[in-house]
Amino acid sequence: MEVAQMLAGHSLLVKVFLGFLVAGMIIPFMTAKNPLGFRKGSFIYTMIFQAIATMVAFAGLVAVFTGDLGWSTTTIIMVAVWAVMMYIEIKKYKAIKLANINDPDIHKMLKAAFIRISIIQILLVAIMVVLMILKAKGVVSI
Repeated sequence: MEVAQMLAGHSLLVKVFLGFLVAGMIIPFMTAKNPLGFRKGSFIYTMIFQAIATMVAFAGLVAVFTGDLGWSTTTIIMVAVWAVMMYIEIKKYKAIKLANINDPDIHKMLKAAFIRISIIQILLVAIMVVLMILKAKGVVSI
């Protein structure tokens, strides 16, 4: 398999991940009146999040090592962004899992936090995509 194909696979997974993040923002709205449904939906979301994020990271690392691309600044940034996103997602789910979700105020606060965290994660991925596009076009040389 060529490096270009590996990078294309990585790129496709990133787009799938970005679509998943955007689609996941519907969970707090679908479960507005059902706190336990929100907890279950959040659990399923977190498991899929971790699976896709791990596929993205694995595909990227395989391309780096197989293609002998080296550890450029952008690769290091991508690994750091991946680690931060995984940490945030695990903390988010832990908070939802351990909270008294039946309290309407806590449920409302957790739904708002879910949306805010999703927006931050979308921005992180989108910024990395834009950075890599600019790097590929030669506009940025990081």
